[in-house]
Formats: sequence, C-alpha cells, structure tokens
Amino acid sequence: MYARVSARALARSIPSKALKATPAPLAHSAKAFSTSALSMDAHKKKERVKVHFPGALDSHFSQVLEIREKMEPIDTFRVMDTDGKVLDKSLEPEVTEEFATKIYKDMLTLNVMDLILYEAQRQGRISFYMTNAGEEAYIGSAAALDPEDEIFGQYREAGTLLYRGFTLDQFMNQCYSNDMDLGKGRQMPVHYGSKALHFQTISSPLATQLPQASGAAYAIKRSGKKNCVMCYFGEGAASEGDFHAALNIAATTSCPVIFFCRNNGFAISTPANEQYKGDGIASRGVGYGMHTIRVDGNDVWAVYKATQEARKIAVEKHKPVLIEAMTYRVGHHSTSDDSSAYRSKKEVEDWKRHDNPMVRMRKWLESKGWWDEARENAHKSTQRTAVLKSFAAAEKRKKPAVSEMFNDVYDKLTPNLIEQKKELEELIKKYPAHYDTSNYAKDN
Repeated sequence: MYARVSARALARSIPSKALKATPAPLAHSAKAFSTSALSMDAHKKKERVKVHFPGALDSHFSQVLEIREKMEPIDTFRVMDTDGKVLDKSLEPEVTEEFATKIYKDMLTLNVMDLILYEAQRQGRISFYMTNAGEEAYIGSAAALDPEDEIFGQYREAGTLLYRGFTLDQFMNQCYSNDMDLGKGRQMPVHYGSKALHFQTISSPLATQLPQASGAAYAIKRSGKKNCVMCYFGEGAASEGDFHAALNIAATTSCPVIFFCRNNGFAISTPANEQYKGDGIASRGVGYGMHTIRVDGNDVWAVYKATQEARKIAVEKHKPVLIEAMTYRVGHHSTSDDSSAYRSKKEVEDWKRHDNPMVRMRKWLESKGWWDEARENAHKSTQRTAVLKSFAAAEKRKKPAVSEMFNDVYDKLTPNLIEQKKELEELIKKYPAHYDTSNYAKDN
C-alpha cells in the first residue's frame, strides 16, 4: 500500500535550499520543451497531408479546429480617382481620341435619351422605363468586347447596345411597341434585343439570363469560335437560385463567359446591407472556383481594363470570370419605384457631386485636350434634337399587325393556332365596334 501524502506535507519535508535551487532546471526544462514544440510545428508544416476526399482536393488535414466567418476582403481595382486623374501612370489608357470620345459621347446620349423617355412615361406616353444614371461607366465594358461576343443583359444595359450601333429609332420603336419594333410589340419598354448586334432579348424575370449565358458559352466553346459571352446582372439578381446554378455550371464545364455584376447598392429596393452579409458578390466567384475581379464601377477605364483581362481569360483559357463593378444607382430603380422610401435625397445628391462617372470621364478627356465645354453643349444639343425626332416618329407609327400574336411561337403555325387565328378574324369582322383595329398595321 502506498501512503497518501499531501502536497503541503511534501513541501515541508524538502529543505528550503533545495526549493530555491529548483527554478533553474525547471526554466531550462521549459525552454527545451518550447524549442521542441516549435520544431515539431515546423515539422508538421513541412509534412502537411492533402485530403483524399473528392469534394475538396486542395485542402490539407489539420489538428486545429478552424471556424471561419470571413475571408480577406477583395480589393477594388481603379485607374482614375474621382477627379479623373490616373493614379498609376503605367495604367494610363493607350487609346485614340476617337475611341475615348465615342465612349463619352455614348454616355451623354444615354443620359439625354433617359431624361426624355423617363418624362414620356410620367406623361403616360409609354408604359415603363428604367434610367442608367450613376452607372454609365459600364459602357467601358462594351468597348472591351468583340462585336460578335454574345451579350445577355438584365435591363440597364442600353448603353451597351448604343455602343454597338443600336439606333435611336430602334430604341424608340421598342419603347413604343410599334410596327417597327424588332420585338413586334411583345415586350415591355427597355426590353431590347438585336440578333444583328448579338444582344439577346431581355427578359423581365430576374436572373433567367444567367444560366442561359452559361449554356450559350458552352455552345461557343464547342463551336471553336474565339468569342465569349458577356452576361450582365445586378446584385439583387445574385440572390436568385439561377445565379448559383449559372456560376457552378460555367465553372465545372469551363465556359468562356464573363458574369458582370453591377452592384449599385440597392437591388430593386433593398439596401446591400440587408441583401447579403458576405464580402459583396465577388467572394462568391472565388467560392465557385472562378477567376474574380472587383472593380470601381464608376471608373470607365478600370471597367474597360478589367473586361479586357476577363475576356482574355474567357477566350484563351475557356474559363469563366466574375466581375463585380461597385457603383451607385442615382435614379429610381424604375418608373415603378420611389427610392426616397429607402434612402435620403441628400445621400443621392452627395453621390452625384462626389463620385460621378460622367464627371470623371469628362475631366480625363479635358486633361488630354480632347474635350471642352463647347463640345459638351454641342453634343447634348444635337442628341436632344435627334432623340426628340425619333421619339416623335415612333409615337406616330401604328401597332404591329394583330396577326403577329400568332407568329414566331413555332416555325409554322400549328392547326390549333390556325383555328384560333381564324376565330379571332371572324370576331373582329362581326363586331368591328368592339374590336377597333384602325391603330394596328395591316397584314403583309
């Protein structure tokens, strides 16, 4: 049997000199342990073992339980400051005067068109409209694409179409849904589309264009063409399931597609801090294993440069890229929205004064001697006249022929559609007072 001795009794039995002598060897022992522990840690780091599970092949085994809430925030790339000064001379755009002024002229034209059509909606002359105020710098992305790159827009990309050559007449005809509308009056205003300009017709439901863009990009990849797909959307659309499906499809099948998120801070009417808690939308691209860029969306040249690099990756490596363009929607979401319900008017005015993409671009052009007040006023005046002329002409045109409602669903009319069309024609003929078609174009 072992006798039980208390610690206090044991201490009393040890001579005081022995107690005083113990710290030195104990300190030495602690130091030795510390050195040994460090060498063991270093040894462990050298021999980190990769996991063999197929779900995360880049991970390593660890004996440390790691619980992460945040990753390192992604920086925002910019070329110019808010006064239009290039911050790093190595990033000075190597572009011609003609190229640079075209971008700015299109930005100005877009503003003029927005103002007139917004007021037209308020007067009841068109049913709906959406402006681009505060986000005009996205035109820089259009300038970085090849004309045959396919574009899937959301609804605030009129500037991209304008850059590609969509005419003012075509914009007005679409918004009036007349007989010259390429969409034959089947869409709401601002839901543009142009087969000739490789711009897929816009759909109202949020995010439907994202998985479509992935599919189109896969088709381009299989065709062997040296092109890519550009897909625009807002940060609100990134809360839809289609966003996640699209990015995952594109990443796993290596599709040449650029997902361009215009993060304007408010989605339709929900501030970003209520929309998500992570590091914006860009962090999700990294999560899906995609090349990702965050860029100052009010800086035309930063947007242009980012899109150039993204296109190289998409076309040359057949890999998707996510661009998050940080910007601020100055206008209401649409004519159906009153943004004063979720932000102050002072906040909007402050943004317009302190970080305006139009002002940045203009100051840069002026620093090059490529723009001045006279050119500004002349272009605004010319474009206002041109927009009003197209506006008046579109307003006077008739609506598409009634028969158009049966066309383009199938290659050829099916028996049931032929029957329905005949029935409608008989009703119109029998009750002309109830079915007035005088404002509709005649059948060809």
